[in-house]
Amino acid sequence: MVLTQPRPACLRMPPELSPQDLKMPATGSWIYQAFGSMDQSDKGCMKKISSVNLDKLISDFSQIEEKIMETSGKCNILDIQLEKANCLLKVMQTKEASIKEECATLHNMIKGLQQTIEYQHNLKGENEQLKRNADIMKEKLKSHEQDYKNNIAKLMSEMRIKEEEHKIEIRKLYQDMQKKVELNEEKHKELIEKKEVEISELNTKLRTQEKEKQSEIIKLQLEFDAKLARVQTKSKFYPESTVLPQSIYRRKLQHLQEEKNKEIAILRTTIHDLEQRLSMGEQSYLKSTGKNCHI
Repeated sequence: MVLTQPRPACLRMPPELSPQDLKMPATGSWIYQAFGSMDQSDKGCMKKISSVNLDKLISDFSQIEEKIMETSGKCNILDIQLEKANCLLKVMQTKEASIKEECATLHNMIKGLQQTIEYQHNLKGENEQLKRNADIMKEKLKSHEQDYKNNIAKLMSEMRIKEEEHKIEIRKLYQDMQKKVELNEEKHKELIEKKEVEISELNTKLRTQEKEKQSEIIKLQLEFDAKLARVQTKSKFYPESTVLPQSIYRRKLQHLQEEKNKEIAILRTTIHDLEQRLSMGEQSYLKSTGKNCHI
């Protein structure tokens, strides 16, 4: 018999039953327990629905129980899979973050490589330009080197010509200097002879003046002695008047001696100056001859 009426409240599954309570064998024991706990009013309800097929009901409940068990198992599996999926999601998120970082670093590396490639490309162009410039400079250097060699050869030939001219001029100058030296030697010889003559004349003059001085001094001394003798003879008669003439004669004699000494000193200084001039002239002559010989 098919169940067409709605399920009464007495046959509904109590809410306090857990899924473990549903794991019962398909004999309907929990239904009997439920019916056992019913009171007398529920027994009255059971009498009213006696026409219901209990076997069908038990089979339906067993099917529902199996489905509930399947769904609970599936839910457990799904929970486990969800946990795994969450773990995998976290792992994938961390991997995604690391991959993003790696992508960013790779992107930066690619940018750096692009910049280095561009820089190397620019350097390649610059190197090619520098090579071309170096080749041009080599050609210019070769041309300048040839010009330099030509100029050196020209300067060497000019230098040889100048050396020959310089040698000729040196010979002429040497001959002129020899002539001048010979003339200066003759002039110096004449001057030396003149100076020697002057020195000899001055020496003779000095000797004569010294002799004259000595003779004059002797003469004055004799006169002084004679006058002194006269005065002394007179002083015997006039002793006070003899002091003044003696002092006067002595002063005159000293004055004459001083003048003669001055004249002798002047002559000696002139002789000394002439001798110094003569020696200086000889030294300058020797220096000039030495320079000429060195040239």
